Amino acid sequence: MEANGLGSQNFPELKNDTFLRAAWGEETDYTPVWCMRQAGRYLPEFRETRATQDFFSTCRSPEACCELTLQPLRRFPLDAAIIFSDILVVPQALGMEVTMVPGKGPSFPEPLREERDLERLRDPEVVTSELGYVFQAITLTRQQLAGRVPLIGFAGAPWTLMTYMVEGGSSSTMAQSKRWLYQRPQASHQLLRILTDALVPYLVGQVAAGAQALQLFESHAGHLGPQLFNKFALPYIRDVAKRVKARLQEAGLAPVPMIIFAKDGHFALEELAQAGYEVVGLDWTVAPKKARERVGKSVTLQGNLDPCALYASEEEIGRLVQQMLDDFGPKRYIANLGHGLYPDMDPEHVGAFVDAVHRHSRLLRQN
Repeated sequence: MEANGLGSQNFPELKNDTFLRAAWGEETDYTPVWCMRQAGRYLPEFRETRATQDFFSTCRSPEACCELTLQPLRRFPLDAAIIFSDILVVPQALGMEVTMVPGKGPSFPEPLREERDLERLRDPEVVTSELGYVFQAITLTRQQLAGRVPLIGFAGAPWTLMTYMVEGGSSSTMAQSKRWLYQRPQASHQLLRILTDALVPYLVGQVAAGAQALQLFESHAGHLGPQLFNKFALPYIRDVAKRVKARLQEAGLAPVPMIIFAKDGHFALEELAQAGYEVVGLDWTVAPKKARERVGKSVTLQGNLDPCALYASEEEIGRLVQQMLDDFGPKRYIANLGHGLYPDMDPEHVGAFVDAVHRHSRLLRQN
């Protein structure tokens, strides 16, 4: 399958495959590291690039997305790049209006309120034709990376996308979305199926365009207890992985490692480890040793330093990283934060985090 005419590109040879090898569970010389939201407002150059246009116009510009993706790599020796985009381009492609309100976040002027509102959504099969700009950004970035590190593509998981579409934006309780789950379970499943049907070709399209790994963000897992999660989130998380892998094979595309990050989903660690993903991302509320005991050795773990630890001194960051690496151990592990970087963080401290991971993980392997 080719995404918007893109696919089977002749990309430069990959020079640093440490992240991919760790994702596949292979031995590495050191622990690879990247940061969620590494292309973000904490970087002055990011703010400068973004100042000229609104958020979603930036997302629709392959050149701007490429530049923003590359900026953190010019500063830090990160082991992976993640394409600059947003999970809410999928609801947009399904026909919903989404704006980014400065200081408030995403806003849906007409959220889904009734079951009949599902009729407003476009056929999920057309989503890839609406998101050609993401594929173009991935291809351009992959070329510009010149094989330096792998490029990660991503999307939001069905339940997380549903919450935005029903709530109309961010929410501290997800009460409207959970009301749907309790009062309209069939309509909820219908919406989650629509989103899954949109996500599968979108993620396959990202790989066809040049993505070398995929991360699925279930950012709002923590609003569901085990029962609701097992009923309304986990089946679709599994379905995405299974169908993406089958579609890649059908299209003659090489398999890529897939990462599931379910924030505050610690109650479902065992299930997530068996959901068809090579990597399970952890937030900072999970103890690494306990997580490894619970999931076994069949998956790679990713995470999980508290992002706020980067407010500490560089010496303290080094100490915290050392403890984290000791707890995770050198095998089947990718270092990251437990969530994204915050806008007021000092880039020097991000650099200290990356350097500490590389330095201590090499020492760990010598002992």
